[in-house]
Amino acid sequence: MAVEAGEPADVLRLESRPVPAPGAGQALIRVSATPIHASDLHVLRGRYGFSLDFPAVGGHMECVGRVTALGPDTEGPEVGERVVFAAIPAVPGGHAVGTWQEYLVADARRLLPVPDRLSDFSACQLAVNPLTALLLVTRELDAEPGEWLLQTAAGSTVGRLIIQLCRHLGVRTINVVRRRDAVEEIKAFGGDAVICTEDEDLSRRVAEIAGPVGVRKAVDCVAGPVGAQVSQALAPGGEVVVYGALSTHRQTDPAALTIPLQARSVIYETKTVRGFWLNRWFGIASPEDALRALSQVRRLVADEVLSIPQGRPFPLERFAEAVAFAEAPAHGTKPLFVLRDDQAHEDM
Repeated sequence: MAVEAGEPADVLRLESRPVPAPGAGQALIRVSATPIHASDLHVLRGRYGFSLDFPAVGGHMECVGRVTALGPDTEGPEVGERVVFAAIPAVPGGHAVGTWQEYLVADARRLLPVPDRLSDFSACQLAVNPLTALLLVTRELDAEPGEWLLQTAAGSTVGRLIIQLCRHLGVRTINVVRRRDAVEEIKAFGGDAVICTEDEDLSRRVAEIAGPVGVRKAVDCVAGPVGAQVSQALAPGGEVVVYGALSTHRQTDPAALTIPLQARSVIYETKTVRGFWLNRWFGIASPEDALRALSQVRRLVADEVLSIPQGRPFPLERFAEAVAFAEAPAHGTKPLFVLRDDQAHEDM
């Protein structure tokens, strides 16, 4: 529970609350596992795209658990069924339900049954990063086989999922990384080409790799000067979808939260720069469309087209340690709150 907006380590408290009762169209979920995303921490800081009414339970993205009760007149998964809850608040509208708790009440239309072969560690991460990768590649940009797709932060969780998905679809990727020692790692992971901004010029390397046809589609989660360079590197008529701003996450000065685009390139080459935010997608998509997309992600993960790192488990009692781990540079794995008994831990 966060008592007010602020640094998570300062405002989070462990508290006991009564088990809630589900209403019409709702289900009571006994949470098994839920991740700690960077966006969860920015929500607590009051620096995300939606605000909370404090005090509030942390975690506003996703979790996995079992249905323990259904509200009146509720259709959906049966009691005892294991489900993923896509807790991402829809914008506009929607109520933020914190997932960092043992029991929560969920909209039954946001619940996706998961097969036994998917571990809790994988299932609790289905609804954010894999879904983001799928929507960016197949809906936002409609990338086709043989096309080049340029992406920044290729070593991030979403970046690696995009590489996997593009290989499955026959889309070629140009992957931007910051460090030279990441180049071979991304190539080994399946990236077709890699550009290291530490010692390479992004626009020049894109031209060398893609040749006269150029690149018309890109995704960026860095923003700042790197995001501007991506736009500059695109062929005329190209578009870049910005879904994050890693370069600005520690910034508090609004003037620093920018992408310094070159007007001549945007105007005379008719390029497009637009945003994507999963919360707003949920605000536009129908519940049926959202479940279809989540079901597609579930198939891709179950068929091992997309692989989700297992993550590092923490009990809720060690929340301070888990948050510190989430903030540590290059920790390489995502912390997860695990809320099950010892036997269940062994089964995971």
